[in-house]
Amino acid sequence: MVSMDKEKRQQKLLSLIRAKPVSTQGELAAHLERAGFAATQSSISRDLEELGVVKRRGRYSVPRATGGAARGLVSLDVAGDALVVARCEPGLASAVAVEIDGAAIKEIVGTIAGEDTIFVAVGERKAQRAVIKKIWELFG
Repeated sequence: MVSMDKEKRQQKLLSLIRAKPVSTQGELAAHLERAGFAATQSSISRDLEELGVVKRRGRYSVPRATGGAARGLVSLDVAGDALVVARCEPGLASAVAVEIDGAAIKEIVGTIAGEDTIFVAVGERKAQRAVIKKIWELFG
């Protein structure tokens, strides 16, 4: 499971790259520090790799998403005894939840969507992994 600090840092990293031309990890580190995020060059390097950021024409670029990410779904994690937490692109959680609800996955009791997070209620703990698999297949 990704820590909240790492997740927030990675979201800020993506927003920085989308907002302005950035050429070096040093520039990214400086921008992150001004935004209140401490990050080493090695953590920035790992973040860029995990996020699929590429360098084009000497500047960092976020490639267009494919698969689930293109439709808003970013990650799925088990939480507690009967909950799956779905992380989505900002503003897309409701659309993703509607698609999940529409799939009528029998193990899912219901969903609650916020701005970028969905709580997926699952009937039984042992069904959580199956639900995650089915949601990924839906957004494949």
